[in-house]
Amino acid sequence: MNYDVIIIGAGPAGIFTAIEMIKCGTNKKILIIEKGRAIENRSCPKHKTGRCMNCKPYCHITTGFSGAGAFSDGKLSLSPEVGGDLPDLIGEALAEETIAYADKIYLEFGADTKVEGIGNNEAVKKIRKRAIQAGLKLVDCPIRHLGTEKAQEIYYAIEQYLLKKGVEMMFSTECEDLILDSGKCLGVRIKTKDGIVELKAPHTVVATGRRGADWLEKICYEHNIAHQPGTVDIGVRVEVRNEIMETVNNVLYESKLIGYPAPFKNKVRTFCQNPGGFVSQENYDNDLAVVNGHSYKELKSQNTNLAILCSHNFSEPFNQPIAYAQKIGELTNMLGDGKILVQRFGDILDGKRTWEKELSRSNIKPTLPDAVAGDITAAMPYRAMINIINFIQAVDHVVPGFASTETLLYSPELKFYSNKVKLDKDFNTNVEGLHCLGDSSGWTRGLMMASVMGVLMGRKLK
Repeated sequence: MNYDVIIIGAGPAGIFTAIEMIKCGTNKKILIIEKGRAIENRSCPKHKTGRCMNCKPYCHITTGFSGAGAFSDGKLSLSPEVGGDLPDLIGEALAEETIAYADKIYLEFGADTKVEGIGNNEAVKKIRKRAIQAGLKLVDCPIRHLGTEKAQEIYYAIEQYLLKKGVEMMFSTECEDLILDSGKCLGVRIKTKDGIVELKAPHTVVATGRRGADWLEKICYEHNIAHQPGTVDIGVRVEVRNEIMETVNNVLYESKLIGYPAPFKNKVRTFCQNPGGFVSQENYDNDLAVVNGHSYKELKSQNTNLAILCSHNFSEPFNQPIAYAQKIGELTNMLGDGKILVQRFGDILDGKRTWEKELSRSNIKPTLPDAVAGDITAAMPYRAMINIINFIQAVDHVVPGFASTETLLYSPELKFYSNKVKLDKDFNTNVEGLHCLGDSSGWTRGLMMASVMGVLMGRKLK
């Protein structure tokens, strides 16, 4: 079975590669391979059961058409300052121009026309002043909020568009390996009920997202695909009452704060802020439970949640950053009997675990009801924990009350990024005919920048 382009992974990078090829008038035969299901067949049973069912063979929140994007809060960051290192590869001007272009495509498929975080210049100045005084940087980033339920509708419309335009899709299909010969990629090997099948194409695009980071890491080592150790983000999901975040929520919707707290000076940042949102659980292939957050356009809670992530960059001889983060997650899961741990910030400072009865007396009611009250510091590395504590106390100067005793910290919040694949400006690897995109390439983080990389890849392959 021969194709012109094979795309591994139906996340935003792979999807937008196909969309842009179609918009450019291509007549090439395109195949998208996705280990998960079509978006209309993805569903999480937790809203019925009240608890995570650890679905097999994979979590429907993270796997399937549109990747984790369909079940996230669906934020499109409209600034080249946010979303990874792609501007370093292609230039900031092209990144900014392509963000605007990709944003129009989302609007074509039904995204909300409202952009959060613009205007209110005087209020933003006051927030920035407090951030500077606290030693933090406030990043201005307009946000187009799709909303969890709306994101699914938008990506379903995109899926149907691609199918109608002749793009073939293989769902519930796992890519076993790449076919390489004499330094050239000839296609892929996939696993089917009848065994291993080879599919050939002159161009293979790997766009497996964070969900496929460990698979791509293995492939890079086996086939000598040039790369360098990537970053892993280790952190917590913080939850506070909406009243604490009210000003920031109204002015910015999402406050993107970056700091380098003493004594270690690691980069620590806020990520994925969800006003009126809900803390959620995701499960990875090896039964690893990690925490995330999302927000709906209509359904709202009394809380705001956001991630605080500490970036870890490793040097020789260590070259297993993903495995390192997974071990931290596994240890945290062990303490929580396979569930997410939650602890009050005040208890961390007091050196004690949190008990269920203490949560029941708090102003903040957890929006992840099956999280287990406990002690996240028993699993979190000292360096990461100190960075997080000091960062939270700095944020308290920007958002008074953020570092209160009752503030909830959920763990583990882990972001896996592939080892950064060495690419040229056309996203070619050192293997002829092989391209890497999106979060799986190590160059992007998030929906918009992955979409941008897909657009540019589509133009090259048209």
